Amino acid sequence: MKPLSQYLRTEQLQAHIARSLAEDLGQGPSAGDHSSAACLDPEAQGLGKLMAKEDLIFAGRDVAEFVLKAVNPGLQATWMVKDGKRMEPGEVAAEVRGSLPDLLGAERTLLNYVQRLSAVATQSHRYASLIVDLPCQLLDTRKTTPGWRMLEKWAVQAGGASNHRIGLHDMIMLKDNHIDLAGGITAAVERCERYLAAKALHLAIEVECRSLADVKEALGLPSVNRIMLDNFSPEDCRSAVQLIAGRKETEASGGITLGTLRTYAETGVGFISVGALTHSAPSVDLNFKTIRQD
Repeated sequence: MKPLSQYLRTEQLQAHIARSLAEDLGQGPSAGDHSSAACLDPEAQGLGKLMAKEDLIFAGRDVAEFVLKAVNPGLQATWMVKDGKRMEPGEVAAEVRGSLPDLLGAERTLLNYVQRLSAVATQSHRYASLIVDLPCQLLDTRKTTPGWRMLEKWAVQAGGASNHRIGLHDMIMLKDNHIDLAGGITAAVERCERYLAAKALHLAIEVECRSLADVKEALGLPSVNRIMLDNFSPEDCRSAVQLIAGRKETEASGGITLGTLRTYAETGVGFISVGALTHSAPSVDLNFKTIRQD
């Protein structure tokens, strides 16, 4: 599993967390957790336990650490789990000791991060485990929460799946709109070849195909690296994979669910991309229960 640092630099993660804390604690003279300030002795010490309330794949340890240190560098966490570990209800991920007001001030932001990242990791594991024995790679998509892409893509691979392109900048993917507006697959690819040469760029080219006729056309274009079989039935997907016969990478995409994933993977396709790994990852339940320690 790749570390989070390969997705976000420390300063980027710190800035992301600072914005999230500002949403909760506010900014300026009126900032603060007034509920805790009003009720608690500022010197009171406590213990917070981050605990799973359901079966899940945990993700977000480093992010949680940054949240705690942003609130108060004195908050000390002892971790019982690593990212990517399966947790059962009642299992403790971490114990955090420090000022009670600071523990409560960090609670919601910490949970928001860990619950979202664990949700994506859990969803990714749910899908990936269905095809772990097959030579097919499960990919995410760009269907991510704005501002959270790198975090969510990190959580995808923490759950056992892999990343597709990060964004529009690191790969050329010619989808239906590009192809139709450019005048067809061949015209679109030729324009890409000229563009890449003029810009001295070296990017892979993937072409979305909507029929076996499209596949045959894309096969005749040497610069195409991968053919995406968009909304193909499993039967047509198998026919396309046999037609391509290893000459180019193959990817199936479009409406593939938990119920159909394995059927598609068994067609021999090399990659399957599923937007639901991120855009439809259901929330998972963790809590952060704090007790006073005098």
